[in-house]
Amino acid sequence: MTTSVLPLLEVRGIRKSFGHVKAVRGAGLSVARGEVVAVVGDNGAGKSTFVSCISGAVEPDAGEVLLEGRSLELGSILASMAAGIATVYQDLAMAPDLSVAENIFLSTELRRPGLAGRLGLIDHRRMRSEARALVDGLGITTLGDVGAPVGSLSGGQRQVVAVARAIARAGKLVILDEPTAALGARQSQMVLDTITAASGRGLGVLLISHDLPRVIEVADRIVVLRFGEVVADVSPRGLTVSNVVALMLGEQNTADLPTIASDSREDDR
Repeated sequence: MTTSVLPLLEVRGIRKSFGHVKAVRGAGLSVARGEVVAVVGDNGAGKSTFVSCISGAVEPDAGEVLLEGRSLELGSILASMAAGIATVYQDLAMAPDLSVAENIFLSTELRRPGLAGRLGLIDHRRMRSEARALVDGLGITTLGDVGAPVGSLSGGQRQVVAVARAIARAGKLVILDEPTAALGARQSQMVLDTITAASGRGLGVLLISHDLPRVIEVADRIVVLRFGEVVADVSPRGLTVSNVVALMLGEQNTADLPTIASDSREDDR
């Protein structure tokens, strides 16, 4: 007898319309613990709306989002955060004048013990220490000084800080919206290494990206959206960028993909 493993995240039948425009049409997916799932699609495919429904930023018209089998309150970022989901948006929401450590703990600042903490005094030393431990634990070698202001960092380094902050806050799932957009190859690799480190810590990762070569490199599965519907959910093993583009454009069916593309990556873990 086989036993099924409950997915970390399960999304069922999400629908969202804006007036007469049907942005998402019954889309769903699942993410396991320690798995990186990429959502790809052409412009207007409904990727951002779909993932925003999952993160709580947008309330869907129908559907269900379950985390470890429990339904989440839809349309509530706070409920998603409380459940263990952290999202990195394209604007990063960083404070450039604050340090790396202060940005990692932004809005969740650590207080000093005792009366000083009750009076609202922040424990900067502990924040720097814990930020350093987080950065080192993720294997991030590009952030030498967690006391440096974020405004002095490169674009790739700022993205890494944003991802590290999400990892620090997420107990279960990290959602990343175009984390390598406008980054060079070396900076993109920094971010991808951090994503791999997150999955290595047992976090689920849901990634939206147009960077198909990087997606094929880092993802365990690729979910393809077309006109708001999931048209493919495949392993990237054996796939080329051309295969993925053909799926996005409706020019190829999953049955026509290389056989290896349907294989699981579990043996690689």
